[in-house]
Amino acid sequence: MQEGDEVQSSGAMDVNTALQEVLKTSMIHDGLAKGVRECVKALDKRQAHFCVLAENCDEAQYSKLVEALCVEHAINLIKVADKKKLGEWVGLCKIDKEGNPRKIVGCSCVVVKDYGKDSQALDVLNEHFKSQ
Repeated sequence: MQEGDEVQSSGAMDVNTALQEVLKTSMIHDGLAKGVRECVKALDKRQAHFCVLAENCDEAQYSKLVEALCVEHAINLIKVADKKKLGEWVGLCKIDKEGNPRKIVGCSCVVVKDYGKDSQALDVLNEHFKSQ
């Protein structure tokens, strides 16, 4: 996501918020593959609806592999800036009593295999993919 993606007309859902909502819904319906190994399996089997990749991934080879598989199988790819944020969005953290995330584990790659249910956030993401 670039900074321009975050600022849109007021009232409309931006791509980051839509992505968070879709990831949360998919997580609830057990439709996520987290981590490079699970993601590569899902991408190779063509089970993926779309893929989310962190730009600050530790290994450049991971990024190249995931990007190549997405291009080869025509799967949409979204990049986010921070793997810690992505880890928090897909539930790789502990939530304390106040509701704040603690012990966040970074996640370089996530694949959505099952949306769970249709929502406005999913429509926003689909529009984003069409505009690319």
